[in-house]
Amino acid sequence: FQEKFNVTSYNAMSFAIITIQAFAGWWINGFIVSVLCVSWMKKKIFNSNEKIVLVLGCCRFVDFCITWVYSFLSIIYPHCIYVHPMSQIFSSITSFLHSINVWVSACLCVFYCIKIANFQHTFFIYLKIKIDRVVPWMLFGSGLLALVMAVFSYDVSDRAIFKNINSTAAKIIGTLSVGTDEHIFIMFLISAFVLTTAFVVVIFSTLLLLFSLWRHKHRMQANSMRNFNMDAHIKAIKSILFFFCIYSISFTGFILMLFYATKREYLQLFFISIFQPALAVCHSLILIFSNPKLEKTLRRTLSCFKLK
Repeated sequence: FQEKFNVTSYNAMSFAIITIQAFAGWWINGFIVSVLCVSWMKKKIFNSNEKIVLVLGCCRFVDFCITWVYSFLSIIYPHCIYVHPMSQIFSSITSFLHSINVWVSACLCVFYCIKIANFQHTFFIYLKIKIDRVVPWMLFGSGLLALVMAVFSYDVSDRAIFKNINSTAAKIIGTLSVGTDEHIFIMFLISAFVLTTAFVVVIFSTLLLLFSLWRHKHRMQANSMRNFNMDAHIKAIKSILFFFCIYSISFTGFILMLFYATKREYLQLFFISIFQPALAVCHSLILIFSNPKLEKTLRRTLSCFKLK
């Protein structure tokens, strides 16, 4: 009875936390998507930055929906999610959404770097001129990589050997204990490679922007007035640095999840998996306050609620 009570308590606590995170994610990302879509319908103009933010907002909105549905089913009817092919479908969709979130976020950093940084290299100048044509290809590449990850995740879930169905630790985190398998190890390696590559892209973009700001500052030392380019540098660097901190925490959490998965320490995995979605919520808030249109609309909306 005590074991059943502990499992029920942990499941109820995890579902409550996920529900709070899901509602926050729905509201914030739904706000981003609705504001950008309304603006596009009114002005018929959609710049590259808004395209990236819109795709990121849509993916995160769907991601929170899938996460909440999975958590809800694991509480109400836990055995249905392990029926073939439900587990494989959930694994594939989750892998696709997580991968595309990571890569589209990295694309946003690359966009800021190309758009704002000043370098005289021929290839960099070409990218700056053709940035509006490059962005759709960046988004297409992100979706293609995420699709490959989703297909491979489905194959790994289909080949995985499930056991210990009645395990207390497995029920706490809402998943079954998976036996050691070479396909799962390869999946971990590929996931680590994808996340590491995106992390390197973010670091490289941040360093380029910082170097460009340093050069521009030295050029403007003779002029006491700040120009628009300097302000754009600083604003972009603030946004990227915030995202860099969030990305670093997320990357550390992913490495810890791999470590605890090999050690089969499910309680630590539970807390890390609960903490990870909060980082996506924080980054969505940063996207709102770094975009003048979104920030202005949010302030107007909040002021209306305050007056009412």
